[in-house]
Amino acid sequence: MDSIDTLPIAPLVLSVAGTTVEITPLRVGELPQFLAAVQPIAEVFSEDPDWLSLMAVHGRALLKAVALAARSDLVWVESLQLDDAVRLAEAVFEVNADFFVRRVAPAIQQAALKVRTVTASLGTTPLPS
Repeated sequence: MDSIDTLPIAPLVLSVAGTTVEITPLRVGELPQFLAAVQPIAEVFSEDPDWLSLMAVHGRALLKAVALAARSDLVWVESLQLDDAVRLAEAVFEVNADFFVRRVAPAIQQAALKVRTVTASLGTTPLPS
């Protein structure tokens, strides 16, 4: 591990809709709610997400995840103009990219694979999410 990897990540500060928002990496206590919010989009998430496609298919989950990670009120996030919402989502992703790409998506995909394997061996089909 390089010494640079152990340095704390500086917050990303941006102005969104006249409000200064400071984005920092997720904390352990925020993970349960955040993981529940991102679960519907984890299988389609990538290193370079198509935010408009994600909004079209998984809008509610994406907005909730962004609000949680930005430590902002969901109603405020929902009221943003599209360009501000995309900038905020990009900032959340940028600060937490390692967490999203290397930990969350593979963990959720692995869990989904296990459920499919178990249900297939039982001759049942999993319930839709």
